[in-house]
Amino acid sequence: MTKLDFIYQRHSVRKFKDQPIAAEHLQEMIKAATYAPSGKNLQNWHFVVVTNKEKIAAIANLVMAKNEKLAGYIKDDAKAKALRAMVHYHTVFKAAPVLVLVYAGPYPTVADDLLAAGVMPVNEALEYARPNPAVQNIAAALENLQLAAANLGYGTCWMTGPTYAAQEISEYIGFTKAGYFLAAMSPLGVPDEGKWAYPPRKPVEEILTIIE
Repeated sequence: MTKLDFIYQRHSVRKFKDQPIAAEHLQEMIKAATYAPSGKNLQNWHFVVVTNKEKIAAIANLVMAKNEKLAGYIKDDAKAKALRAMVHYHTVFKAAPVLVLVYAGPYPTVADDLLAAGVMPVNEALEYARPNPAVQNIAAALENLQLAAANLGYGTCWMTGPTYAAQEISEYIGFTKAGYFLAAMSPLGVPDEGKWAYPPRKPVEEILTIIE
């Protein structure tokens, strides 16, 4: 293994074997997640791990119900149909033995101070919140978790689509923590898929700018 092979072991996995995850491995993956960088070292993350199959299935049902409700609000038939079509991808976690819910906590920014001062138009003040460091911290932590999972032989899949049912999911599992919201989730388990092939990546030359 080269020094960077652990990165290329990670793939988006959507099919899983009916096998449990060792408790010590789960602890190790969460620990790896907490070693991600976070602005101001706030570590504004909280991980909720669901291992009960019935509860995972119930969460999938909540996502399906919310998908249909939201689609019903959309007047454009094509767009409503497109949203309904996504529900299959938004519920692939239902076949996993474990579901990891990643919550993001408060992260104060200069935008908050500017809004409180009330001397700047709201739209202009909100420009300073666009980097969204709260979510960036969670993204770094989830990436660590997924890289650790792949290195231990497990599969994951980064998911944000189902978070439109965040309120329903949080109420169902009974998780409340002041200022925290569901930012992402990932199924976790032993992969039950054949050979993986990465979707084509853009050439480095296309996405890289070097200023000397």
